Amino acid sequence: MKSFRGRVAAITGAGSGIGRAVALALAEEGCELALSDIDDAGLASTAKDAAARVRVTTRKVDVAQRAEVFEWAGVAAREHGRVNVIVNNAGVALAATAEAAPIADFEWLMGINFWGVVHGTQAFLPQLRAAGEGHVVNVSSCFGLVGIPGQSAYNASKFAVRGYTESLRQELEIGRDPIGATCVHPGGIRTNILKAARIDDSLKRLGVLDPQGERGSFEQMFRTSAEEAAKAILAAVRRNDRRVLIGADARALDVMQRVLPTGYQALVTRLSRRFLPE
Repeated sequence: MKSFRGRVAAITGAGSGIGRAVALALAEEGCELALSDIDDAGLASTAKDAAARVRVTTRKVDVAQRAEVFEWAGVAAREHGRVNVIVNNAGVALAATAEAAPIADFEWLMGINFWGVVHGTQAFLPQLRAAGEGHVVNVSSCFGLVGIPGQSAYNASKFAVRGYTESLRQELEIGRDPIGATCVHPGGIRTNILKAARIDDSLKRLGVLDPQGERGSFEQMFRTSAEEAAKAILAAVRRNDRRVLIGADARALDVMQRVLPTGYQALVTRLSRRFLPE
């Protein structure tokens, strides 16, 4: 898909962050939009900004609920006549140790980060085939490349997205489908994900003395804008890339994993121990 003009894209988590930026970038290129989010206000804001350029429809969708995603896919195809691109972007964060992560929080995260991707992919693939061309964009993370202490649940969800998308891409190629699939691995992107993140006190065991106070510290490390991420994603779709790394931090972690495929764990452990109280 070399051009988005005259196409239709469906985007989850379009009310803010990467989802909003991708929506506005596609609108600039003349691509109609079917947008979803659970945040009514954010969704309305994105739709308003994009509607000056292209036709936009919106729907409140919880991507963890399979029936809601499938219903939205059908409605989007009817309202726009077709769907060419699905961007499974909706995501949340959970910081906790592997041992103590509350199971309810773990299930909440997996429902959105992983099952939301599965639901979106399965719901929209028939629409992409019917359109005669298409692309699946699944947003993983740089934490889908390496494991990080305190991020076991988030790692699990993002590694799962990576594996699912890579397998999907191969199946599409075996079947000679006119559909691409790209796995997106952003580093620290300036979005609202930390505001909604769930942070468990079990992080104190890792030397984080004030887990709730760490939100601001983490946000200061986020150097890449959502707009830069959107630009990279659209370029990757045009090239039909299998994977796209966004930000210098994501590229650095990718190199570290390639050079030290298991050794990086010992390196991270040593660095992490510096923060433990004496």
